[in-house]
Amino acid sequence: MEMISDFLTFLAAERGCSENTISAYRTDLSQFKEYLQRRYWILDEDLWRRVEKGDILSYIMYLKGDREYAAATTARKIAAIRSFFHFLVAEGVTKDDPTATLDSLRVRKHLPKPISVEEVNRLLAEPGKSSNHKALRDRAILELLYATGMRVSELISLRVDDVNLASASVRCWGKGSKERVIPMHPQAVAALRDYLEKARAHLVKDAGENTLFLNMRGRPLTRQGLWLIFKKYAERAGLPSHVTPHTMRHSFATHMLDRNADLINVQKLLGHTSISTTQVYTHVSSERLREVYDESHPRAK
Repeated sequence: MEMISDFLTFLAAERGCSENTISAYRTDLSQFKEYLQRRYWILDEDLWRRVEKGDILSYIMYLKGDREYAAATTARKIAAIRSFFHFLVAEGVTKDDPTATLDSLRVRKHLPKPISVEEVNRLLAEPGKSSNHKALRDRAILELLYATGMRVSELISLRVDDVNLASASVRCWGKGSKERVIPMHPQAVAALRDYLEKARAHLVKDAGENTLFLNMRGRPLTRQGLWLIFKKYAERAGLPSHVTPHTMRHSFATHMLDRNADLINVQKLLGHTSISTTQVYTHVSSERLREVYDESHPRAK
């Protein structure tokens, strides 16, 4: 694992990659190494010098055939291998890059699937049907997801002092530890105030704990914990099974653009490095407007 560890350190120190990205690369490269060792029984540096393009093509067939991975997952794993060999060549570990002439896997890109404003409202109303500490926390979580378009990893990393109720804003750190400040609408501010004033103190077990959202044991809420909370309310609201916490980010962006928000401002709110990433939502918004037109205009039938 020595060269893989060196590469992961490079990603963290030089590229500023997130823990989630590094964890995914570790898993993908470790899996590739295990495959090669079963094939050659050679360890570490000598192993990487031995790899040829044919080995990677065979691995792709293994992923798609034996393991039955989806095309998108396979493409991600090969992208990790490609980046790793770029690193090995730059470090002088290997002379040739076996991925240099490897065609990128074509993966069909699906447009994000937002839910409607009416569906969002149904979801946000669910925690309000109870007033216990857990429900107050859950309402604040759901309101904040939709109010800001934050990624789940960003939301669960928030600290109490990242929230500014007076200015109706929240500070978060996105990919590459880039800081951004996002405004909040009044409903999210009210939900957060209720959680902070009426619920959070009852969840805290350690006075030094500053993480904003806590589980019922007083520990920082995890990604899995948030997912379970979200799915519970999504089911109660009668939402489709494909709806996830990340759907709120898609819905936030699409609804903003539906209301003529400036694309560059939406890019900043989402924390996208490239405007082309945000432009995906303009296609979604256009499709939704087309549906509204087709359903409503008397001449569209």
